[in-house]
Amino acid sequence: MEIQQRLILFVTRTNWVLFVLVCIAGYFLTAPAFLKGLAFGGFIVTFNFHLMARTLKKAFAPPHTASISSVLAKYYVRFTVSAILIFLLIYNHIVDPLGLIIGLSIVMISMMLATLREITKLIFKEAT
Repeated sequence: MEIQQRLILFVTRTNWVLFVLVCIAGYFLTAPAFLKGLAFGGFIVTFNFHLMARTLKKAFAPPHTASISSVLAKYYVRFTVSAILIFLLIYNHIVDPLGLIIGLSIVMISMMLATLREITKLIFKEAT
């Protein structure tokens, strides 16, 4: 399996695992508004990453390669919908903003874990 496919698969799976773990930990350790922030933020970012990966996979897969403008249009639509949703969640005091920020960081944490995993593979591969 190529490194790009391996990274996307790892990040996609890790996103959902971290999302579930953060929600379970938040249920037992935090207030309801903070838990809602974790859950909404984690779901928004994980779902967006999943949709983005699917869009890019379809865009670059022959024989139906998509134009850059259609990929960018889908990206901006997702971005706008996410921004409006985040605004409404904070404006209506449905979520705790700090919990939302932590929830929105799930994909970043998954990417950092994927990077560390690949770096350790390279280091141990060169050491042997």
